Amino acid sequence: MEHPPTAEATESHYFINNPPPKSLKSNVTLAREFIDRHAEIGRRVVLVTSGGTTVPLETQTVRYIDNFSAGTRGATSAEYFLQEGYAVIFLHRQFSLLPYSRHYSHNTRSFLDFMKEENGRVVVDEQHQEEMLRVLRQYTEAKRENKLLILSFVTITEYLWELREVAKLMQPLGPKALFYLAAAVSDFFVPHDRMVEHKIQSSEEFSQTNGNNGNSSGKPPAARTEGRSLVIDLEPVPKFLKQLVDGWAPEGMIVSFKLETDPSMLVRKAQYSLEKYAHHLVIGNLLMTRKWEVVFVSTMEGEKWIRVPRNRRTKSISGIESWVGRAAGANADSAEPARAELSSPQGEPIVEIESLIIPEISEMHTKLIAQAQEDKTLQKS
Repeated sequence: MEHPPTAEATESHYFINNPPPKSLKSNVTLAREFIDRHAEIGRRVVLVTSGGTTVPLETQTVRYIDNFSAGTRGATSAEYFLQEGYAVIFLHRQFSLLPYSRHYSHNTRSFLDFMKEENGRVVVDEQHQEEMLRVLRQYTEAKRENKLLILSFVTITEYLWELREVAKLMQPLGPKALFYLAAAVSDFFVPHDRMVEHKIQSSEEFSQTNGNNGNSSGKPPAARTEGRSLVIDLEPVPKFLKQLVDGWAPEGMIVSFKLETDPSMLVRKAQYSLEKYAHHLVIGNLLMTRKWEVVFVSTMEGEKWIRVPRNRRTKSISGIESWVGRAAGANADSAEPARAELSSPQGEPIVEIESLIIPEISEMHTKLIAQAQEDKTLQKS
């Protein structure tokens, strides 16, 4: 009977067969200097992952599958981690939202709408000056104190290489390391040795003559044309969260996310993830209510719901406010009639839910650090 490969063998196979990104060496150098600097003064460091990963279908990539995410949760959370005193390594999908600049990018309004010309000079419009000054001061402080390091990825393989190497660099931080895994990570991918070299042709005649179905594995290409159809045969991405917990960052606090669309499954899936990977905290959120409520599932505190107070919410075009409370087995807003997604007025919460999430995590992290120090003292005695 053939036994399944060990976690170590799976890790080794993946990273041997899927080459590192060209930027890895320089990013590792930047991360090492950043981590060492903050470790020296005893500051906590959090790795925030943000945005979605892509799955290229060709080596010279034209076509790809994308786990779409604007990176709102990650970019917003990074700002609140900085307010809590953390140094932040922000590992994000290239061109997704960034801390601070998120207030003015990916917006329905052009950035130029915040400015005007005055006496031949460009100035910020009066109605936006106070808010922009607040954001600018926060950004300037983070930059001046060198508390924010921004790294990027595009593909799932780039993401996993960066995550593994940065996590290993954070090991000397011990329990003062925190991992906040908010990226939307692909569950399936095309292995490098099953990837075609050139653009997949839509015409059967050209696909037969230009050799685009060749690859180095001897297996059929994972993405190929058969007649007039495009056939994509993806393989599962190894679940490396367990390696992060057990090997890459054995002392750090690890926070993962679970996004669902079915309220009845949210808590159950979060609990399953916590038990399977044995990390510290799973934050569950529903697609339709993620701006207003999340659930913390942890061994430390069990199930704990965090909600933006009803009178501090605004409507979101991507959410249904009447769903708030459903995943908890109740309908917190049952007095309101159900509203279709597109009928909700456009807007963002008056209170960003990340402003409630991050202090809670910081408090949990403080308790875990204290427990680790206590355990260390007991071991010495």
